[in-house]
Amino acid sequence: EVQVVEYGGGSVQAGGSLTLSCTYSGVTFIVSDMGWYRQAPGNECELVSLIGSDGLTYYEDSVKGRFTISRDNAKNTVALQMNSLKPEDTAVYYCAADSLPLPKRLFPGGTCHYGYYGQGTQVTVSS
Repeated sequence: EVQVVEYGGGSVQAGGSLTLSCTYSGVTFIVSDMGWYRQAPGNECELVSLIGSDGLTYYEDSVKGRFTISRDNAKNTVALQMNSLKPEDTAVYYCAADSLPLPKRLFPGGTCHYGYYGQGTQVTVSS
């Protein structure tokens, strides 16, 4: 059974930094994509960033240049370094991993539960 534990999150002022990380255990398959999604209250879930097994990355436009995703394939971990945080980054962040590609285009009304997902961690950025 795959177990996922998310770390990090918290409250910071605008301009501050936070690092989220996620550790997967019990993985018996080859992990393809790993990534992060987020959902703010009253908003749809949105993709934040993805990283493939080859290290190829994808970032949502609003976080480009501020967030950096990384992964350790040997340890099955994924991290998201978030710098220059803005109030609009406030959301619950969910990590995700799967043997298949994770979705980039999300359907309205869906949750942020993609692939093997974490429990979610709150990030709050105050102005």
